[in-house]
Amino acid sequence: PVSGVSLAVEPPGGQLAEGDCLVLSCSVAAGTGPISFSWHREGSATPLATGPRYELRAVQHQDGGCYRCSATDGGTAADSAPLRVTVLGERDPAPS
Repeated sequence: PVSGVSLAVEPPGGQLAEGDCLVLSCSVAAGTGPISFSWHREGSATPLATGPRYELRAVQHQDGGCYRCSATDGGTAADSAPLRVTVLGERDPAPS
């Protein structure tokens, strides 16, 4: 059975500004056979994406919230603990 589902986030801490890139990675401590992953936000049953990695190239304020990853080996499924992503105000423009 699948177990030990964990999430990693870049940038660490899950705080970023609008326009930044968010990368979430999902891994399992144990599982047999091919493992498939799906991504969910705020308890939504419809997956945002599939695969062990979820990337948002330019986050918007509405992308903030609790994300989780679900992993299945076809027989059993397990979810990661929820991870909160906070999107702060717009990024300061680069000095000229």
